[in-house]
Amino acid sequence: MCGIVGAAARRDIVPVLVEGLRRLEYRGYDSCGVAALANRGLERVRSVARVADLAGQVAAQKLAAETGIAHTRWATHGAPVTQNAHPMLSRGEIALVHNGIIENYEELRSELKAGGYEFESQTDTEVIAHLVHSLYAGDLFEAVRRAVKRLTGAYAIAVLSSREPHRVVGARAGSPLVIGEGRGEMFLASDALALAGTTERIAYLEEGDVAEIGLDRYRVVDAAGQAATREVRVVKAAGAAVELGPYRHFMQKEIFEQPRAVADTLESIPSVSPELFGDEGGEALGGVDSVLVLACGTSYYAGLTAKYWLESLARLPTQVEIASEYRYRDSVPDPNALVVVVSQSGETADTLAALRHARSLGQARTLAVCNVATSAMMRETRLRFLTHAGVEIGVASTKAFTTQLTALFLLALTLAKLRGRLPAAEEQRHFRSLRHLPRALEAALALEPQLMAWAERFATKEHALFLGRGMHYPIALEGALKLKEISYIHAEAYPAGELKHGPLALVTSEMPVVTVAPNDALLEKLKSNMQEVRARGGELYVLADADTRIGTTDGVHVVRLPEHYGLLSPILHVVPLQLLAYHTALARGTDVDKPRNLAKSVTVE
Repeated sequence: MCGIVGAAARRDIVPVLVEGLRRLEYRGYDSCGVAALANRGLERVRSVARVADLAGQVAAQKLAAETGIAHTRWATHGAPVTQNAHPMLSRGEIALVHNGIIENYEELRSELKAGGYEFESQTDTEVIAHLVHSLYAGDLFEAVRRAVKRLTGAYAIAVLSSREPHRVVGARAGSPLVIGEGRGEMFLASDALALAGTTERIAYLEEGDVAEIGLDRYRVVDAAGQAATREVRVVKAAGAAVELGPYRHFMQKEIFEQPRAVADTLESIPSVSPELFGDEGGEALGGVDSVLVLACGTSYYAGLTAKYWLESLARLPTQVEIASEYRYRDSVPDPNALVVVVSQSGETADTLAALRHARSLGQARTLAVCNVATSAMMRETRLRFLTHAGVEIGVASTKAFTTQLTALFLLALTLAKLRGRLPAAEEQRHFRSLRHLPRALEAALALEPQLMAWAERFATKEHALFLGRGMHYPIALEGALKLKEISYIHAEAYPAGELKHGPLALVTSEMPVVTVAPNDALLEKLKSNMQEVRARGGELYVLADADTRIGTTDGVHVVRLPEHYGLLSPILHVVPLQLLAYHTALARGTDVDKPRNLAKSVTVE
């Protein structure tokens, strides 16, 4: 959720720190700050505003330094006010930034207060800063090593001391941190994207690592206290991805990038094969007798959609669990289950914890479907599938979702083939549909003007209801989520068959009802549900296929997708819902890319 950047160099690194924060803005934040070892000593600048405002303050103060740390904060402990913004200082000598949540901070706070430390904030982060200071005896690395042993919870930290120029110490447990290697300069960051344009040489710290960077070196000590080597990789973070180009918002850009993202995900895939998921694919996927999908948010809805594919194509019992619930539930493990974790970032805290919990129960067949090749999930699973959505900046996920669905459909085909349930002719038909999918998505995007007209009507509403059946019910859920998170309209989704079991009581002429109505076996049932809405005066907004006999009449507004797409229909039907949410938010004047209270990457529980 938060963002960290640190640097040690023989040049002014303040512009690097500020630019790094700008590249991390997409993760979400409500305050930001910089601390640096300037000629005047340790200086700090903080802002409860955008990074652009922080940059203005830094320029006004003419802050320049060769060692520094910077942070974007998403409030967890303490309100988003200046005194709670990072970096935190301890007695003017230690500066520290922190991502994560410290669970035993109250106990440590009491101990430090008894030792004479005064607190200016309500944060758990200030506790770590004072703890490091209390343990400091001339060696920052050793002080941080000792301090993190006292912490319970999740953290990624970057620390500097006013007494040790050109030295920054970092540590991670449950939250990501990377080292960037330059020529005579070194960097720390919570995301390699922060260093795009500065360095492509990245080393990923592992769980429990403590590391320090200097001008031309770094060192790492692992969780066991042993010196460790972390491979430096060339990571070409797409700096251009944080540029809008001709679009008004990143969400709009990413909606229209979906044909390319799906095409890139399918590129170099000649056929359905277990090796698509790793060298061990044949062995790990053979003998699977059930599937367990673990995910959060939009990724959870991708899993719910995949359940229909996995059960209908591969005939495998499939459970889809919200990761934050599964990890605390006393579930019954299946040692032959395939555990699939789905995450855009691959760092979602609850999904990572759920994965580790599943493994602890003896479920060793694990697969990550993820958009970041170097993420923790990709490193911790036996199998992996990299979606090629590219960097997704907008908080509301769009292209990551459609590429996740593409990957999960490939998984369903692969398991069906391994189980002898996918005849060659059917395999070829499905694969042709996948290859045609980018063009079908382009046709769906061409519906934008009609969705803009819908959005003008939605913009004045405060509530909306979404209905779907079968594998399109999760798409209704995703449509409701998109609308609520960026337009702030209260939206709920239900299986259409549940309408009479409660939701119908809410239907009035002031509540628009969106219905996902493909021309499938459930269409006639869905039409009956639509009649119930009209009978109560509800306004219907119907997403139908070209050959569906549903006409536009008074109170019934229809947008037709160009073609029915069979099992892949959910991927097409979500696009108009994304466009509806985007243009409704635009009409209401909300911050589309940075909706209130939400973060792009949820790296704390």
